[in-house]
Amino acid sequence: MKEFRRCTKCVMDNMSDETITFDENGVCNYFLEAVEQMNSGSYLPNEEGKKRLKEMILQIKKDGEGKDYDCLMGISGGLDSSYLAYLGAVKWGLRIMAVHVDDGFDTELAKQNIKNLCAACNIDLKVITPDAEQFNDLTRAFILAEVADLATPQDNVLFACLYGYAKEHNIKHFLSGGNFALECILQKSKGGTNTMDMVHIRDVHRKFGTKPMDKLPMMTNWQRLWNVKIHGIHTNRPLNYIDYNRNRAIQELKDFCGFTYYEAKHLENTLTKVVQLYWYYNKFGVDKRKSHLSSMIVSGQMTREDALKELEKPMYDETLMNRDIDEVLAKLNLERKTFDDIVARPGKLSSDYKTDKLFVWANRMISIIVKDKKVLVK
Repeated sequence: MKEFRRCTKCVMDNMSDETITFDENGVCNYFLEAVEQMNSGSYLPNEEGKKRLKEMILQIKKDGEGKDYDCLMGISGGLDSSYLAYLGAVKWGLRIMAVHVDDGFDTELAKQNIKNLCAACNIDLKVITPDAEQFNDLTRAFILAEVADLATPQDNVLFACLYGYAKEHNIKHFLSGGNFALECILQKSKGGTNTMDMVHIRDVHRKFGTKPMDKLPMMTNWQRLWNVKIHGIHTNRPLNYIDYNRNRAIQELKDFCGFTYYEAKHLENTLTKVVQLYWYYNKFGVDKRKSHLSSMIVSGQMTREDALKELEKPMYDETLMNRDIDEVLAKLNLERKTFDDIVARPGKLSSDYKTDKLFVWANRMISIIVKDKKVLVK
């Protein structure tokens, strides 16, 4: 049995991640890479960030002239997307079309947060409800496949809808709630799935699905690449250009529209809650809190000592989690014993199933070409 090691700067450790490494001072590669990214300009909560944010907003408004909307964004009811919608619409004056995918697992609190936020911000909200029978069957197939990323169907449907609306309304800009401050450290292990790898999705569906997928809006990596390169749809991450502080954002939203936080990241959806807190932890030995808390250490929002105190708390309330699991399984038509048996077994990697190797190769070649061009320009 390997010796337990925890980073001396953050709270990442080697129990839930076989790829982690430590330097001679006990500092892990995740922390070092995050600090390097921050120093290279990935996070600019300063005057330079204000300048870049101003330029971004001006460009988005310019590209939106003569159109119904300046930009498009997905909104889950979670903190990141909610705070970004508030800033974009209220502080920056952007005309936003927001898209929410109601997959049948939204909490009542999330629904209320979304309703209150969009009303207060005067945001045009489009709610997409994917075919329940087919969506639940595909999600069930991913559980039976025993891979880590059970949210792949959720994410693929969302992006397919976003790009569909972008093309329909000729919108050139996405606002993404992805950010450095709360997400600069993300685990690389456990064989993460590319959300739009339809080769992988179809293989899992072929092996474990029982219903067709023809009613689900879905997209491939190649379609996304076409949208980005040919249609010129850009993804913007404005939260990287401000001092994005979690507690301050929660308070601002509460004062503005009565927003209620969910006590932790990604818990606005019952399926996501089960995946994040139970599935990853009990099947793959991954405590998702560690990467989130470590990110907050890097961005200066939390001390390592406070993060360690947070980790001493239970992952979840057993009674409430069992209730949530039963609710999810009932919708997925999966027996609890079958689910428990699956959780008890070692997890599988996405590479245990087919993946779009051609796209991976093509994407690597594009990255090399772009990198070479930058070198030549220098």
